[in-house]
Amino acid sequence: MNAIIETGGKQYKVAEGDVLFIEKLDVNAGDTVKFDKVLAILDGDNATFGTPVVEGASVEATVEKNGKGKKIRIFKYNPKKGYRKRQGHRQPYTKVTIGKISV
Repeated sequence: MNAIIETGGKQYKVAEGDVLFIEKLDVNAGDTVKFDKVLAILDGDNATFGTPVVEGASVEATVEKNGKGKKIRIFKYNPKKGYRKRQGHRQPYTKVTIGKISV
């Protein structure tokens, strides 16, 4: 059984036991998170699509850890103008393991 959920402005296709890196949630490691925005349930040949969400469906997940991704470098410059700007960024994330998908 698969489900399509929405969190952090993005959509994810998940199955039980999947490990996801999603946008940072305000929860601690070891806590359980319940995703209520389930857009579709896919079970073999049967598919249930919501308008916009499937009523009564939810996905439970366990938070593994909160962390930051690899550093990316942003470098801007304009030639012949003396403008140079260097910046770094590390995107925060939450690592979750998908548990139970309930309809």
